[in-house]
Amino acid sequence: MAFQFTINGDRHSVDVDGDTPLLWVLRDVLGMTGTKFGCGMALCGACTVHVDGAPTRACVTPVSAVAGKKITTIEAIGADPVGNAVQTAWLELGVPQCGYCQSGQIMAATALLHQNPKPSDADIDAAMSGNLCRCGTYPRIRAAIKQVASGGGGRKS
Repeated sequence: MAFQFTINGDRHSVDVDGDTPLLWVLRDVLGMTGTKFGCGMALCGACTVHVDGAPTRACVTPVSAVAGKKITTIEAIGADPVGNAVQTAWLELGVPQCGYCQSGQIMAATALLHQNPKPSDADIDAAMSGNLCRCGTYPRIRAAIKQVASGGGGRKS
């Protein structure tokens, strides 16, 4: 069955089973490999994308659930001013170590800052709690989010 949606501003139509996870449509059908597979059960956050602006776990979201919606992936988050600021802060503070979880972390942080531009530590903990980092860079993740919230980490020329 064909499903249509907008990904990173471009219209796409894919002919897959409706229960195919969005993650596999992104990675295997459309070749967008920035969104990672971690656990396959929506527990780690590596597969986080935005669906109509909301952070969504692509590994458990059937493609039929996103028909007609707007999806943003890590490949385009830098075009968003907040996403760009998050990516810049991530680099400035050396957040990633292995980097595997970082696309999901950045997507979750960007969604948080869109919803709450001045999050408290508790807000950050709540928004980021489902995103696991095996390298334990949580203090740098929090610092990067706080840097963006305080006006740092903006666009670089």
